[in-house]
Amino acid sequence: METYRLLTLEIEHGEWTRRLNMESADLVVVTEAGSRLWYVDVNGIRDEELLDYFYTAADIQISLIARTTDGRALQGLAYFHANKAHHAAALRGDGELRGL
Repeated sequence: METYRLLTLEIEHGEWTRRLNMESADLVVVTEAGSRLWYVDVNGIRDEELLDYFYTAADIQISLIARTTDGRALQGLAYFHANKAHHAAALRGDGELRGL
């Protein structure tokens, strides 16, 4: 398992793009039996409207663009699972994460 701290995280959904205003985000990559899975834990999301939207939306797939603290530029598809009570989200990766 590898963990990367993210400096920036931007999401695209439909026709809009937003840079997340957050306290922290960590990318976790798990390699097991030849498979590579990834997810991002985001904490301290200050955008209540965004959390409300994804908490009730039927379509939660997003495109993400991120930069790690060591300078890697990442891009991929994920599903945005909002946790309104904790001002957080889990972004479950869908397929390849380019840039690793």
